[in-house]
Amino acid sequence: MKRRNFNKLLLSAIGGTLITPVIANSIKVENGNVRLGGPVFRKYKNPDEWISAINELNYKAAYCPVKIGASSEEIRDYKGAALKSDIVISEVGAWSNPIDPDSEKSKTALEKCIKSLQLADEIGANCCVNISGSRNPEKWAGPHKDNLTPVTFDLIVETTRKIIDAVNPKSTFYTLETMPWSYPDSVESYERLFKAIDRKQFGVHFDPVNLVISPQVYYKNGEMIKEAFKKLGPFIRSCHAKDILLLDEKLTPHLPEVRPGLGNLNYAIFLKELAKLKNIPLMMEHLNSAEEYNKAVGYIRSVGKENNIIL
Repeated sequence: MKRRNFNKLLLSAIGGTLITPVIANSIKVENGNVRLGGPVFRKYKNPDEWISAINELNYKAAYCPVKIGASSEEIRDYKGAALKSDIVISEVGAWSNPIDPDSEKSKTALEKCIKSLQLADEIGANCCVNISGSRNPEKWAGPHKDNLTPVTFDLIVETTRKIIDAVNPKSTFYTLETMPWSYPDSVESYERLFKAIDRKQFGVHFDPVNLVISPQVYYKNGEMIKEAFKKLGPFIRSCHAKDILLLDEKLTPHLPEVRPGLGNLNYAIFLKELAKLKNIPLMMEHLNSAEEYNKAVGYIRSVGKENNIIL
């Protein structure tokens, strides 16, 4: 499922300088547990129906239940329901291209990022997440020859600072999802971005599948995951749960995203490392049906059970 179609699915359900992140005292913490979550397919019209849909799936984390423009009262009600039910709102997606080469498009994207970060702060989400963007004039998240250059790196730093400074969030973080052809494209480049952006409310969104960009990393992805948690762990605010498969019928590398359990991502290491952190959600995405999500849940929880991790 494409990112923007995924966003539509979430919204349709509504009926119409480095520092250690602060964890809310009102959220329970249990070592050895991971908060698994994903989209809910059941439509809901109010916080009680939303919580019921989440509990039906036995999730402990959820995507933001409201969209930009929701009233303060609605946001407050959903936030309260999540806290009361011990559900972590994982992230507000700001999916857009704030470094688009078209100035009008980049301006619109920047405004969306700012409003999304404001929503995340108000509703108590762990983070607001976006990609850094792309210089591709046709595809907002596509590859481009200028993406991985010093000039674009500096542009990302400037743009990210603008977003954070415009909101000055108190309880949430603005994060950039790791990507294969845009910064941050590695653990090392994420570290460099941290130092360059130099904002205490800048955090990490970790999607390990997006960093599996070669056969070398594919077969040693467990080592990559360990390195990421070693260097970035205290600053991770949310993670995505996907899988990846190297196709053997091709003569050049083809690494399609697949449902968790159908690929080669080292979920044992992923879950063990994530379980060391507190209240960091693991969010499934990009699947096409409730049945597919149920299968993904079954696989992820089975790996957790083998490693004494409750999801």
